[in-house]
Amino acid sequence: MSLDSALVIHQLKGEWETRDHKSVPYQAYIKKLIEFFDDISFHHIPREENQMADALATLASMFQLSPHGHFSYIEFRCCGKLAHCCLIKKEKYGKPWYFDIKRCIKNKEYPQEASDNDNEGWWPASS
Repeated sequence: MSLDSALVIHQLKGEWETRDHKSVPYQAYIKKLIEFFDDISFHHIPREENQMADALATLASMFQLSPHGHFSYIEFRCCGKLAHCCLIKKEKYGKPWYFDIKRCIKNKEYPQEASDNDNEGWWPASS
């Protein structure tokens, strides 16, 4: 897909001609959308570097905007680590964060603070 996306970028910039008749309507639609922006630029990003594009595509699929409505700005802050890593406690009582999970899987032994609901129905009955 990397070559396909590079091709589309060059076509949108007017550097290459669009020959595939199936791409012409999409290109025309994008050119109409461009009119709604004060400033826009297109850049090809290699597949291994497109995590931000994937995240934005996911975000865009979650809500609908009107082209004539008010657009709010989205602010991004770069973090040194992945967001889910910030939620993991490094150690609990001198043991690694995964200690309870490992013990539960290995020994079928739940933490003492687990409720009856937590314990119920997890392991198959002994035969």
